[in-house]
Amino acid sequence: MSKVLNIAIVGCGGIAKGKHMPSLSKQSQGRMVAFCDIVKERAEEAAAEFGAEGAKVYTDYHELLKDESIDVIHVCTPNDSHSVITVAALEAGKHVMCEKPMAKTSEQAKAMLEAAQRTGKKLSIAYQNRFRSDSQYLKQMCEDGELGDIYFGKAIALRRRAVPTWGVFLDEEKQGGGPLIDIGTHALDLTLWLMDNYKPKSVMGSTFHKLGQRENAANAFGPWDPEQFKVEDSAFGFITMQNGATIIIESSWALNVAEFGEAKSLLCGTEGGADMQDGLRINGEKRSRLYETKVDLDAGGVAFYSGSAENEADREARMWLEAIIEDKEPVVKPEQALVVTQILEAIYESAQTGKAVYFES
Repeated sequence: MSKVLNIAIVGCGGIAKGKHMPSLSKQSQGRMVAFCDIVKERAEEAAAEFGAEGAKVYTDYHELLKDESIDVIHVCTPNDSHSVITVAALEAGKHVMCEKPMAKTSEQAKAMLEAAQRTGKKLSIAYQNRFRSDSQYLKQMCEDGELGDIYFGKAIALRRRAVPTWGVFLDEEKQGGGPLIDIGTHALDLTLWLMDNYKPKSVMGSTFHKLGQRENAANAFGPWDPEQFKVEDSAFGFITMQNGATIIIESSWALNVAEFGEAKSLLCGTEGGADMQDGLRINGEKRSRLYETKVDLDAGGVAFYSGSAENEADREARMWLEAIIEDKEPVVKPEQALVVTQILEAIYESAQTGKAVYFES
């Protein structure tokens, strides 16, 4: 793999600085040559820290897309702009890694998928939790049939008090929602992927605005402004799949709960079960006795796992660039991410109408 891909970052805020740019900087098969942000200083700072020699800075992504030397675009902007930027980048001949969720609405997500199919360029969504060592190990177990027919799952994304108070997280217009579309999307993607089930039949949902209006609330990131808190503080969904399997999703930024955790799955199959609440635990029945075992993931031997120095974000970046260079499908396929967005949208719709949302079979 001698080719080195030229990468551009569109949106140089928190997720780009916290994940994308640090991980890409470790990849020998890619280099960041352009940075775009509506705040020029942010793009300049990113270019100075992570850019290749001569890296360019833009405030308009349309101008950036005119550069034919750029191979890959990473879209790290608010949810409402994911689709328009991604479609434009694909049509400009670039491969695209877009931050989660795929889009604010399923209609926007479909436009992204159609653009990828039309242009033949690769599109992936940044669901990095698939690349954790526990996720990779459990995925192998599921593929090998060790849990049997998986008919129940829980997608868990619960925070007790950790409401993000920066950026546009509390802005429903730009984000499309609160914890469900922010962290619930990770848990749902992980659960659907582990179950390898992307055919929903019906969805019931509930959203709550119970704690967001409190003044001076306890919060990991400092008190939030109730006037700015326009999204739900918790949301829950009950999903029935076409094959009868059932998934429950739990998401919150603020909830009075003693046990919490993000991007975790619980699976129940005919031959065994698994959960991620206290490490990766596998349970089942052998010789008329029940057993529970905790997997030691520090011992190596996990698929795609190349040592403790490579975290899930680094692994995501490496395998994404390899998919482009080797012309193979990315781990996170846009067709899968579209289903995640469709289910999230259905939960919000059901919560608003009080009725179930049904999918075409």
